[in-house]
Amino acid sequence: MGNVQSTGSRVSSPVSGESSTSLEEPTHGVWADTLRQLLRNRSATVGFVFIGVLILIGVLAPYLAPYPYDQQDLMTSLLPPLSDGHVLGTDQFGRDTLSRIMWGARVSIQVGLVVTGVSMVIGLVIGCLAGYYGGFVDLLLSYLIDLVWGFPLILVALLFVTVMGPGLSGAMLAIGLVAWAGFARIVRGEVIALREWGFILSAQTLGASDARIIVRHILPNMLGPVLVMASYTMAAAVIIEASLSFLGLGVQPPQPSWGSMLNDGRAFVNRAYWMAVFPGLAIAILVLGFNLLGDGLRDVLDPRMQNR
Repeated sequence: MGNVQSTGSRVSSPVSGESSTSLEEPTHGVWADTLRQLLRNRSATVGFVFIGVLILIGVLAPYLAPYPYDQQDLMTSLLPPLSDGHVLGTDQFGRDTLSRIMWGARVSIQVGLVVTGVSMVIGLVIGCLAGYYGGFVDLLLSYLIDLVWGFPLILVALLFVTVMGPGLSGAMLAIGLVAWAGFARIVRGEVIALREWGFILSAQTLGASDARIIVRHILPNMLGPVLVMASYTMAAAVIIEASLSFLGLGVQPPQPSWGSMLNDGRAFVNRAYWMAVFPGLAIAILVLGFNLLGDGLRDVLDPRMQNR
């Protein structure tokens, strides 16, 4: 596999199973070189900028937002952009659109990180077990992976949210519990390829436990595809959360979400286009940033892409 060559034997000793001083320095060099390649990659750089700006906006929203996100003033409702101190206009309740977009960035970033973390952990565990042990364990877990993977994420998320009730926590848990299948499929394939390599067989011969082999030898050698999948999963999580909020099953008022802002703007699209356009642009920019970052990670971490 392409990833094994890029991070393989540099991460841990194939004989002793322990990281040594002589091996730690090359590892740092590998990651420093990878970072330099990412910074030289146009897709990754643009993605970093998009994501970084929106993260800063979300984190600093309490300080950057010109108005409280729930402050209403019916006398200034549906003001167009650049009117009376409202850079992006106001909605039907006179709430500042820019302030609500800034606070909505917090929701989208939070959803992307939590969902990706939950799905990554579940996917890594199931994928490692299926790929490493094979046989009946692989058959059973692969069936579970295919079963979850066969259903559209948005439909399964809708089912979970309907059962658990609307809200941000329910939306994040619902998306995380169905997005793990993508990680599991990739991890399973990587583990199947890695378990036959010499340094894995050497560790087994020396009596290393299965858990130690998986954690110290296998996981470090498949960080590349996992990181790429994580970037794409964050993009998918943002879209699904926006979809759930658009349907009223995600973030609940008065807390702003880009999806719920799109739903509000739908009813006023002919009179106040900005209510839908600006939240839609925010979603598009963040999703594009994650996708560009994923493309850059794939190009840098997969030697097969570099040889094209």
